[in-house]
Amino acid sequence: MRKLILPIFCALSGSLYSQTDSKSSNLTFSGYLESYYGYDFANPDDHLRPAGVYSHNKHNEVNLNLGFVKAAYSSERLRGNLAVMAGTYADANLASESPTLQNIFEANVGVKLSENKNLWIDAGIFASHIGFESAVGKDCWNLTRSILADNSPYYESGVKVSYTSPSGKWFVSGLLLNGWQRIQRVEGNNTLAFGHQITFKPNAKVTLNSSSFVGSDSPDIDRKMRYFHNFYGQFQLTDKFGLIAGFDIGAQQTAKKSKTYHSWYSPVLIGKYALSSKSTHAARAEYYNDENQVIIATTSPNGFQTASYSVNYDYQITTNAVWRIEARGFSSKDRIYTYDDAPAPQNYLITTALAFSF
Repeated sequence: MRKLILPIFCALSGSLYSQTDSKSSNLTFSGYLESYYGYDFANPDDHLRPAGVYSHNKHNEVNLNLGFVKAAYSSERLRGNLAVMAGTYADANLASESPTLQNIFEANVGVKLSENKNLWIDAGIFASHIGFESAVGKDCWNLTRSILADNSPYYESGVKVSYTSPSGKWFVSGLLLNGWQRIQRVEGNNTLAFGHQITFKPNAKVTLNSSSFVGSDSPDIDRKMRYFHNFYGQFQLTDKFGLIAGFDIGAQQTAKKSKTYHSWYSPVLIGKYALSSKSTHAARAEYYNDENQVIIATTSPNGFQTASYSVNYDYQITTNAVWRIEARGFSSKDRIYTYDDAPAPQNYLITTALAFSF
């Protein structure tokens, strides 16, 4: 599949001008490239960031986090998207998928169910309905992803029914999914998962969102039900200052048919300030508590109980290109990190990235 990326990219790029010059065309092409360099002060020999990091996860090498080309079709009653990708994001997040699927970023089709209402049914592979961050770095306030974003689904596959109110203030969807960040189900798992999303935008400055997941990420013989909820609010408090507050909480059965659960949770707060039309600062503070290692395995006595903080600076070079730099630190209850070849409770890194879209 990877050998097909370059010819597909060239073919779609060559078609870009012939297809998008016409405003009446239902078919459009777009693309995204984000290269980055990260330096982890633990200096790991394998050039990999610690457990729980799945985006911008390479140390001391210039690399591609995510690059994709996308074809999108949209008409009054039909829509569809197909995007193929490459990068360390794909390597880390789709490692468990079959080789023919590991380079699929999006592949879905939708049909409008009503002539008078904005009611759709879509099926295929989508970006996740959970959270305020995505795999596309330019759309996120921080250069690297938060711990909660890296450890909840970036993508999903299944069927969803969605409705947008005439005013555009309400968006509601229900989902039938193959699993927790899965294109293919776990072998031996025949249990479909469910999800919901409700987004309320009372005005242009406020967004409130509730998303959930209910299902199992294990074979039926060892089925452990997982219940997860994400809530966030995004607020543009002034012309220059914005704020995001989010909270994830999840619980999973300790064993099949058990009435006891292991839980995890994560609060996050992000502030963004525009210095000018081209320059912005953002700061993030977060905490992730997974004492029983449901999501992040550490083998340490207290599991993954870690705070993280970061500051970043963005410079908008052109309307479709941005340069970013970020300093970030982690502080854990246990010595789950490494420094000077010895266990340590802290981890520090600096990352810079250049993102381009068309």
